[in-house]
Amino acid sequence: MKYLILIYRDPPAAGRPAHEAHAALARDLAGGGELIAAETLADPTQTKRVHAGRVVDGPPPDAGAQPAAFYLVECETLDCAIEHAARAPEAAAGRVEVRPVLCRGGLEM
Repeated sequence: MKYLILIYRDPPAAGRPAHEAHAALARDLAGGGELIAAETLADPTQTKRVHAGRVVDGPPPDAGAQPAAFYLVECETLDCAIEHAARAPEAAAGRVEVRPVLCRGGLEM
């Protein structure tokens, strides 16, 4: 099953120790054949939102921590994905989310 591990941060970014921890996690996931994709997202100030048919700059005004990075993994179980997510430095502050990916290609809503 595929899982999205979503990392949230308050700007500014966490810095060098977090970078090294994420690099090690990505290496381990890739080495174990579980990593599908891992990316860092642009600063929230570069966000574009669509609201009532108009394009609006930036995240919502009431937004707290913003999505900063993600891992898309394929794991046997949710518990396995949670174990990987717990290795992210942001997990200590409750800033990591694990979500099952429900469909393959196309949207189901």
